[in-house]
Amino acid sequence: MELNNINENRNIIQNIEKNSIAEELGVETGDILLSINGEKVKDIIDYKYLIADEYIVVEIEKRNEEIWELEIEKEYSEDIGIVFTNPLIDKARSCKNKCMFCFIDQLPKGMRETLYFKDDDSRLSFLQGNFVTLTNMSDDEINRIVRYRLSPINISVHTTEPDLRVKMLRNKNAGKIYGILKKFSEAGIEMNCQIVLVPGVNDGEHLKRTLDDLFDLYPNIKSTAVVPIGITKFREGLSKVSCYDKESAKNVIKIVEEKQEYYLKEKNIRFIFASDEFFVLSGQEIPKSDEYEGFPQIENGVGLIRVFNDEVDKELATVDEGRVNNNSYLLVTGTLAYDFMNKITKKISERIEGLRLKVVAITNNYFGETITVSGLVTGTDIVDQLGDCHEYDGVIIPRSMLKSNENILLDDLTVKDLEKKLNTKIIISDVDGKSFVNIFNNN
Repeated sequence: MELNNINENRNIIQNIEKNSIAEELGVETGDILLSINGEKVKDIIDYKYLIADEYIVVEIEKRNEEIWELEIEKEYSEDIGIVFTNPLIDKARSCKNKCMFCFIDQLPKGMRETLYFKDDDSRLSFLQGNFVTLTNMSDDEINRIVRYRLSPINISVHTTEPDLRVKMLRNKNAGKIYGILKKFSEAGIEMNCQIVLVPGVNDGEHLKRTLDDLFDLYPNIKSTAVVPIGITKFREGLSKVSCYDKESAKNVIKIVEEKQEYYLKEKNIRFIFASDEFFVLSGQEIPKSDEYEGFPQIENGVGLIRVFNDEVDKELATVDEGRVNNNSYLLVTGTLAYDFMNKITKKISERIEGLRLKVVAITNNYFGETITVSGLVTGTDIVDQLGDCHEYDGVIIPRSMLKSNENILLDDLTVKDLEKKLNTKIIISDVDGKSFVNIFNNN
């Protein structure tokens, strides 16, 4: 996760939403929020809490240093339309764990600085859906979440066994997790949890215990996802761990499905979901859409393949009979999604006449061959493995390979760099089935 102005600690207003209360009262970009109801605003959580009332007094410092005191009557919980330069207002808190599975600790040297920042900030969970461990929070901070009803919050649990969690996170405070979860549950705070599984460490019977502990806090814990550890080739000096293979992935799915069956009988909810990677590794079929119960963990890679497949089918049904597209494209993906994307392109080619699609799985030499997801494919590996592509009308890459809101890959090659080196057009596809089909249907 990358943050702009990460060291900014003044409440500088970056933007005013159109037709908002702030716009109506003359608040402008560059103004500074001083207080709400006489209280200083430490961060976005203070801000959200303090503006919730129907009557508030907002103190603003204008760019000419004039102080305005604005009395506002509004609907309860109605926002006033202020957007800050830094969404946290103060500094983002970095992670102080030394998790045996941490991906950032496995990055090579020389990448852009923001990639090495490890956040563990409950406010980012509230704002952007980040998962947090809760290990670095004081009792006062925990109580503040309870007081402000900070919800929903996404929590990286990994295990509820105190000694095992201390071992996995290498933080003496890590064993307190279940007491915090119960406190949040008693306060009515909504939570979603994730478990990063490490073979032979927190799976098997450990996983069963953790799932049952978390299910005891349903419905305040809404869902739990299990995802596999990711291992790069840059693990010198780190804990010795292994990757999941076909058989061990099957074992995880078996536990998940057994627990789902039990939870369905108990509360009519599956509650626990395995990430797509486990199904691909095991060679088992991805569950149907209704088995994901609204896809509560899709940002965690749980159900992405099912959603993409269903979106493609739905969009293909709208393609006119006899649609012709005589272009040819290379489709770049990670090794994990290779078979799946071949099935997708076959469907599309059968529906659109003349279209020639070739899927290329990029081996991740940059991070190591054990990294198989498309989102961690680098420009260097694409160039090295594709070479000159001038005979194709374009090379399609998923937007997940790019830095957020920018046309830059993880190794800082730009899309323009790729076009020059591959000698063809680069087409960026949003990671949804409709956008993907429309690349071919609209050309």
